[in-house]
Amino acid sequence: MIEIVGIRFKQIGKIYYFDPSGKNMRRGTGVIVETSRGVEYGTVEIPNKKIPEKEVVQPLKKVMRIATKSDEQKIEQNKIREKEAFDICQQKIKEHGLNMKLTDVELTFDLTKILFYFTSDNRIDFRELVKDLASIFRMRIELRQIGVRDEAKMLNSVAICGRPLCCSTFLGDFQSVSIKMAKDQGMSLNPAKISGICGRLMCCLKYEEETYMELTKNLPSIGDSVKTPDGKGEVISVNVLRQLVKVAIKKTAGGQDDPVLNFYSINEIEMLSRKPKPKNEGKVDPELLAIQE
Repeated sequence: MIEIVGIRFKQIGKIYYFDPSGKNMRRGTGVIVETSRGVEYGTVEIPNKKIPEKEVVQPLKKVMRIATKSDEQKIEQNKIREKEAFDICQQKIKEHGLNMKLTDVELTFDLTKILFYFTSDNRIDFRELVKDLASIFRMRIELRQIGVRDEAKMLNSVAICGRPLCCSTFLGDFQSVSIKMAKDQGMSLNPAKISGICGRLMCCLKYEEETYMELTKNLPSIGDSVKTPDGKGEVISVNVLRQLVKVAIKKTAGGQDDPVLNFYSINEIEMLSRKPKPKNEGKVDPELLAIQE
């Protein structure tokens, strides 16, 4: 076992393990640590805890010290500098006529590096831009191209559900989301209804996927032939959450087929045959592919 503390550097971001250096730290404590990017300010999310060594990538870097009031003041000053740097970089992008959208600016605590995050549909030759920025800020410059999901996470907004974006409030990592998840949950495949403000499939499609997969594994599909207490019929619709199946029972009256619609629980029906899948089954509309990662 090895003692660690979990530290987060952004409001919503990954938690990294550090050696507490014999210090006892509470959740929310500000600390100064050395990272691959330089000296950084972070917040303790996981207080002192012992975990198996195999869960840790050695060697662990140590916490340099608990942040002081002067460190907190420096952080506030850095935020002001970041806003100024954002405006300067925006102006330089216009001067160079670059097709890129600046999203965020981040300064390291020790002011040795400044990072500019941007989005663009194409590759950008920003060598001249870097030279201009380096001459202005007199520190290491890093321009980092990010995706539209990362942009939405940084900027934050309100989703169609009326709540703040999941990626900006509690999601540490993005997970893969597919069109199949929307199909499994019986959602409309209208891109406007299943995509988030980033233009990609909504992250929340992933939340209930395992539950739907478990609930549907014993359910028939629409068009399947089943045997019910009232006779044989064809499945018209399926209610996954209630585990109910709507079946059209063919009753002969006056020489004509007169189907009767009834609901049955999954325990009341018996599978007879599956409806053949069409040849184009599994093909996805190009418009839907555009919103899938």
